[in-house]
Amino acid sequence: MGCRTPQRHLLRSRRHERLVGATGIEASKNAQHGSPCRNGRDLYQRAHCRHLLRPSRSAIFTGRYASTTGVYGTEIYFYDHPEYRPLQVAFKEGGYKVYGAGKLFHHPAGCADLRGWDEFYVRTDAQKVAGWPMDGWEHGAPLPDPYPHSKFNQINKKWAGKPFMEGGPIPNDKAESITDTVRTQWACDILKQSHREPFFLALGLYAPHFPNYAPQKFFDMYPTESIQRPEWNAEDLDDLSGPVRRKYSARKKAIHDKLLELGIVDSTLQAYLASISYADSLLGRVLDTLENSPHADNTVIVFWSDHGYGHGEKGNWGKHTLWQRTSNIPFLWAGPGIAKNKKTEYTATLIDMYPTLARLCDLPSDSEHEGQSLHFVLKNPTQTRNRSVFLPHDHPGSCAIINGDWRYIYYKDGSEELYDLDADFHEWNNLADNAEYAGIKKKLKAQAPATFAPAGTSRNTLQMVTEGESFHWAPKGE
Repeated sequence: MGCRTPQRHLLRSRRHERLVGATGIEASKNAQHGSPCRNGRDLYQRAHCRHLLRPSRSAIFTGRYASTTGVYGTEIYFYDHPEYRPLQVAFKEGGYKVYGAGKLFHHPAGCADLRGWDEFYVRTDAQKVAGWPMDGWEHGAPLPDPYPHSKFNQINKKWAGKPFMEGGPIPNDKAESITDTVRTQWACDILKQSHREPFFLALGLYAPHFPNYAPQKFFDMYPTESIQRPEWNAEDLDDLSGPVRRKYSARKKAIHDKLLELGIVDSTLQAYLASISYADSLLGRVLDTLENSPHADNTVIVFWSDHGYGHGEKGNWGKHTLWQRTSNIPFLWAGPGIAKNKKTEYTATLIDMYPTLARLCDLPSDSEHEGQSLHFVLKNPTQTRNRSVFLPHDHPGSCAIINGDWRYIYYKDGSEELYDLDADFHEWNNLADNAEYAGIKKKLKAQAPATFAPAGTSRNTLQMVTEGESFHWAPKGE
């Protein structure tokens, strides 16, 4: 990802979901590269983001929280708020060539904001006339044999033929045909070109989103007998409020307990780990290309993920929570003016990315951005201020406030959770009902927005209208 004075470029790479080392699962193995930038990087160890795909990306590309945009679930920000200037348009207006590929926006048809891109790559021309879907397992991509491959998906009619919990190996000789590989090669081809103008290149890898498909060689890196499971607490839901406990107890019974019953926990984790190493190998390919290009010394790199992922903690597999396993993400920066090979304890969120890039890359400013520029932390990662960050949930009013010491969660029904992050890494002890911590709860809650925007226009009331290679949304019946 790039800046301009002197001429710089920007490489923006995302990998779906999070690195697994902090979850208690064995750390994933880097198949090709030692870090997201061999020339040095600044790593945020306390970076967080929304737990859902579309709200998370909407916040990143608009620089605004769901409490402002109304995007709590499947709402479409560029339908309700066409006046917002998305990140790629800011780069375009700043004099950059703008290139994108992959899962930068939510993957279903009609979710990609096509404004501003000089080129946005998709695998097939058919996708261009169908609303630009960005999934990674259709449109001619290779599939495992048998398909579906996971026993969970084979026996569960609800999930048969759907990506959730699905995973399996792809023959190694078909690796170059996997969608993420194809997208990565396209990005590498862009980097190999000579560019007279500064450029912004965004690459969104689908892996390790379900379905966890990866070449066989990456599955071979993780024999199932060597898989280390996360630490689970059988009583972890007992201290939650009634509605929250019932919700996640039902989810635990349907997914976590079923995986145990089928004896496929380790193979499910294997597929996730294989997908991460596959994604890392592709990032290594991009970095190798960059280092051998004319742009190696004037390119800013940002590596991020759109949410975390639970693997049985609190009985949850997936996202859709405000807990640590869902919100904590990898967030790494590298390039000119950024401290090399440093880590920081400074708390950040992905909504900080837009204003940071605007500062680093001389982009048009936006006074309504709700994040903050992290340029001062990138220069000096030893910042010690204990900043609190805000994470909206899936309904107006529900949210989490997180800093280096505490995680406070408030649900729309008045339920609360409070975790001491220093003493309780796993968030096993909910302190919300302990009177000793009433003052801490009050202080954290006061940092949430005073008002929340209502949810935007429901996706269920809209229809996607295609016009050649473009599309727009309109109320149903029009």
